[in-house]
Amino acid sequence: MAETAADQRPGERSVVAAIRDAIVRGEFVPNQRLVEADLSAQFAASRASVRSALIELTNEGLVERVQNRGARVRAVSLEEAVEISEVRMMLEALCAAKAAERITDTEIAELRELGEAMRAAVSSGDVVGYSGLNQRLHRRVREIGGQRTAEQVLERLRGQSVRHQFRLAMRPGRPQVSLPEHLAIIDAVCAHHPVEAAEAARVHLQSVIEALREADAAEVSHLR
Repeated sequence: MAETAADQRPGERSVVAAIRDAIVRGEFVPNQRLVEADLSAQFAASRASVRSALIELTNEGLVERVQNRGARVRAVSLEEAVEISEVRMMLEALCAAKAAERITDTEIAELRELGEAMRAAVSSGDVVGYSGLNQRLHRRVREIGGQRTAEQVLERLRGQSVRHQFRLAMRPGRPQVSLPEHLAIIDAVCAHHPVEAAEAARVHLQSVIEALREADAAEVSHLR
């Protein structure tokens, strides 16, 4: 039996992921209106699924609702992205320290494997793959640390600044800079060194802040 359009519609979770991915990749630009009917057609999803997705993305900070004008992509300024990274620095350092205290032998093997995968991705020029592994490493360190409150806050912050992070990850040479920073976090956590793990996380996030400012300055200069 041939599939109908309804059979092919993605579930609500995949609609959220599809719209989020489009925002992150710049297919939907900051302040662009998000019309439910257009999104429904583009993603072969019901209006109800799209509406639910927009509500979830509003909660994540990627979308904002404007009275009498509907939804639009939320614009996050450089200043806000830097502030978010500064808060992340404190929380990621806490999570790394706790992970170093709690990590098991099985989890050590997992993080070491992640580190090798990140090395391979950078070596082969797989920027998108490296970006995904980067996110996975940060998530696993938070999970291993067992700081549920910090984890929830960090997920929300990541949603708000994810477009800046994606653009930063795509900049030439950035993976080569961030790889040793990530490997330092892995080494300290796996060695059960909380102080060193926290410091490695702070160094990495400070590097992110500096790179965000440099990328913004380069874009401004290019537009002149």
